[in-house]
Amino acid sequence: MNEELTLIKQSIQGDDTAFLHVMKAYKMDLYKTAIAYLKNEHEALEAIQEVTFRAYKKIHTLREPSYMKTWLIRIMINYCNDQLKRKKRFIVNDEQIYSLGTTDNHTVIEIQDAMQQLDNTSREILTLMYFHGLKIKEIAEVMERPEGTVKTWLNKALKKFRDILEEKGGELDV
Repeated sequence: MNEELTLIKQSIQGDDTAFLHVMKAYKMDLYKTAIAYLKNEHEALEAIQEVTFRAYKKIHTLREPSYMKTWLIRIMINYCNDQLKRKKRFIVNDEQIYSLGTTDNHTVIEIQDAMQQLDNTSREILTLMYFHGLKIKEIAEVMERPEGTVKTWLNKALKKFRDILEEKGGELDV
């Protein structure tokens, strides 16, 4: 962790090599976020390139090196939301379904469908919490909201998610 923080600090100071190492370290997290939102591998890879460019241009504005991951994910989420607004469509293909690492494809499809029925805020909170393993405090930082607000939104999102799954006859325990 100390080496990672050192690289981040060097990145903030303009060290291009350190920046590349940091981006490699967070590439999978950014990819998972992009796939969760865009549902298309090509668009997700394009998103990583764009977010890398945006982060490179603005790295000097990052005040707290320990928030690098949440800062990058926030940039990715904003980019993905912009793309979705432009396209107003969602694409799901077999490769993405298998990439989630489960053998029950029907369950994965139900989860993805339920996630798409949620509003953007609920989908964002659940993605950060369960796909990225962020804690309430980190989600609050990413979303630039108080922790209490994030907790309230999380509870509402989980309730809505459960309701959607129950309507479909799902037996998932979330």
